[in-house]
Amino acid sequence: MCGIAALYEPSAPAWLETTMRRMSALARHRGPDGEGFVFFRPQGTSALEATAVSSSETPTGVPALPSSPPGGTLALGHRRLSILDLSATGHQPMPDATGELWLTFNGEIYNYLEIRAELAALGHAFHTGTDTEVILAAYRQWGEACLARFNGMFAFVLVDRRRAHVFVARDRFGVKPLYLWPTPGGGLALASEIKQFTAHPAWSARLNGQAAYDFLNWGLTDHGPETLFAGVTQLRGGECLASSLAELPHARPQRWYHLTPTPFAGDLAAAGIRFRELLDDSVRIRLRADVPVGSCLSGGLDSSAIVCTMRSQLGEGAGSRQNTFSSYSDVARFDERRFIEDVVKQSGATPHHLIPDPARLLTELNELVWHQDEPFGSTSIYAQWCVYRQASEAGVKVLLDGQGADEALGGYHGYFGPRLAGLLAQGRLPTFARESYALHRDGLLRYGMQARVLANELIPSGLADLLRQLTGRTTQAPVFIDFTRLGASPRVPNLGAVNLRDPVRSLCLAQINSLCLPMLLHWADRDSMAHGVESRLPFLDYRLVEFCLGLPEEHKLSGGWTKRVLREGMTGRLPESVRLRRDKLGFATAEEVWMRTLHRDAFIRLLDDAIAASPGILNAATRTKAMRILDGAEPFNFFVWRVINFGRWLRRFAVQL
Repeated sequence: MCGIAALYEPSAPAWLETTMRRMSALARHRGPDGEGFVFFRPQGTSALEATAVSSSETPTGVPALPSSPPGGTLALGHRRLSILDLSATGHQPMPDATGELWLTFNGEIYNYLEIRAELAALGHAFHTGTDTEVILAAYRQWGEACLARFNGMFAFVLVDRRRAHVFVARDRFGVKPLYLWPTPGGGLALASEIKQFTAHPAWSARLNGQAAYDFLNWGLTDHGPETLFAGVTQLRGGECLASSLAELPHARPQRWYHLTPTPFAGDLAAAGIRFRELLDDSVRIRLRADVPVGSCLSGGLDSSAIVCTMRSQLGEGAGSRQNTFSSYSDVARFDERRFIEDVVKQSGATPHHLIPDPARLLTELNELVWHQDEPFGSTSIYAQWCVYRQASEAGVKVLLDGQGADEALGGYHGYFGPRLAGLLAQGRLPTFARESYALHRDGLLRYGMQARVLANELIPSGLADLLRQLTGRTTQAPVFIDFTRLGASPRVPNLGAVNLRDPVRSLCLAQINSLCLPMLLHWADRDSMAHGVESRLPFLDYRLVEFCLGLPEEHKLSGGWTKRVLREGMTGRLPESVRLRRDKLGFATAEEVWMRTLHRDAFIRLLDDAIAASPGILNAATRTKAMRILDGAEPFNFFVWRVINFGRWLRRFAVQL
């Protein structure tokens, strides 16, 4: 897990080296264990000469390089967080044995040992214990097709200096970030974090109005290639980019991975067995590290399943080697400590826990906004930030976390509506009646709310927006935004429609590709890397995701139960108190209490400051709506935080319209 950067400037400016060093320095938190650079300059008509520079480590066992001073048209930078092969041989950017291929890589290839053995049988020799070297050999052996063999999370830039060719790729689901910014000089900058572009002498932060609208009105970011910074895009999960160096600024991303469900026709018991097998293997390969590995533990199904699976992998006496990190709340309805304690007792893990302090949030807000790069949706991101900080302070460099299960298994209660609408649209009336009654009986979705969500799923979009207005919910054109100043058009973002012939699977796909998961991955990456901790996600092993999406709908959602296959597969492994939970929180904070009572005045001051910082984008209706929420005249939601966070982001990054 690291921070990477690449900068191509065809004019070969004198400031190329300085800019690359500054870009790397801005990602130091991602890789505090080492730093390296390689600079390329044209050599003849179709090749590049490479010069490597190391600020804190010297790679060994690599070919001798020219002694000319750094410079040229292309630079790669790397900040290292040492997880595998902690020696200097793991230094990056790394060349292959021939010195023709150079790689700067962020992430982990979990099945690198298996790929390495296959490559060794084909005649490749290895001199390090890293997965970085495996990527280089795999590319030399299979070219761009090597991506399909990798089970992991990654973002990398690979340069073939003999052909003056660049290959850029991001993992299947976009766990690791990679941003692109065309520079004014006709070049291209790439980086792990947007803030790294601020090192460029021509950088100027400008607002992407349409993306800002999506965040302010719908609470959405990372749902497409664009960011809130005009001109800055991201390579999406499952995309790659291949180009000659000269054409790099004009190259267009291509999709290398298409999420395809693996059909499963067995009963729930058989599905539970297969689910458990896949989760076991996913956790097994994600425990590979040369540093301590722990886990986040919220007390919910997902993180608890990972902790208990880790216990089964590590065996007896694993408690001293298995650390869990949790967030408690001093407000009872947000507190999950009894579930956390049940999991700790069953797993024998060594627990660590904390209670996020809202006063500390207020003092750390600028730092948190800086690390997140873009505005974020709620203070739960701060709870996660605190958990990763605690892990870092405890000396644990790798944490396994439960993200991805909800999106692959239909784990949110918002799936109940599409499920009912699908049954109704398909004419499966007896099943519809049973499901409807179960949801009402158990208090999960009362009949009145069922009618509302069914209307939302079944009526035309124009009428749906009218109903949202009449019921006080989010509408396409809210009065609190000045659309002229923002430079945006009201719309409902196209995130993938729910197909009523297969509603649960289609919503899972939308949440994985755009609606939910990309945001969660962004927040977790920034929170973890801000503290030099690597976050690994067993539920996003592509084999497990493809299996879950191929399951029959009722194996995921039925009788008022979510994640049925997970509950089935974890029988006997999870505490029953957790396995049979119906509620869902995650790393939630008592945001409502903080804003309405405990620190009300402080949050109102932040609200007023945010409106003032928005140069007319947020008008007087913004404060009116926010105060209605804080006063209890409207149900509490994350609107107030979005406004506060947006204004603070504008100031922190000096964003101009």
